Amino acid sequence: MTTTATSPPSGTPDRRIPGEQGTWVFLFGDMIVFAVFFATFLVERSRAPDAFDIARRTLHTGVGITNTLVLLTSSILVFVAVSAIRAGARPLAARSLAAAVGCGLLFVALKVFEYSSLALAGHGPGAHHFYLYYFILTGVHLLHVVVGICVLAFLITQARRPELSATRLAIVEGGACFWHLVDLLWIVLFPLLYLVS
Repeated sequence: MTTTATSPPSGTPDRRIPGEQGTWVFLFGDMIVFAVFFATFLVERSRAPDAFDIARRTLHTGVGITNTLVLLTSSILVFVAVSAIRAGARPLAARSLAAAVGCGLLFVALKVFEYSSLALAGHGPGAHHFYLYYFILTGVHLLHVVVGICVLAFLITQARRPELSATRLAIVEGGACFWHLVDLLWIVLFPLLYLVS
């Protein structure tokens, strides 16, 4: 007895995971590394909660909130861009990705301002354990933002192509997923470092 695969009824969208499988292996691996960082920070903070809280209050919460809004905006723009690429609206996709790159650059500029102002106030990585973890965690995240900006710049070139093969579309989706991961990591980092007392 033989069985035949049934195709979904016409009009039913094909459900699939965006991007390549290898992309998801990388993203999950990255999340595990950050989870270890977060856990280590929480253990260290539990050993000296008062000292960590005093140091936390020296951070620029306004800059942290602004950076959160900037990254959330950029994620919306990337979502719009991928949707536009799928719909064939290439100019809208390219403009949305360019705006997302602008958001990424603004995030970097605000983070550099924050680093320099903390250093000038004597709150460098060697001043206290909290600052060591702060600079490591946000520094690794900042590196992800810089890589993500390069990825978005590459996606702009793909958005300008007249046609995208299934493979190239998967690459675009994988790049977008990486940027969403950058946003997600900051959403965890911001309250962990700036808000939780």
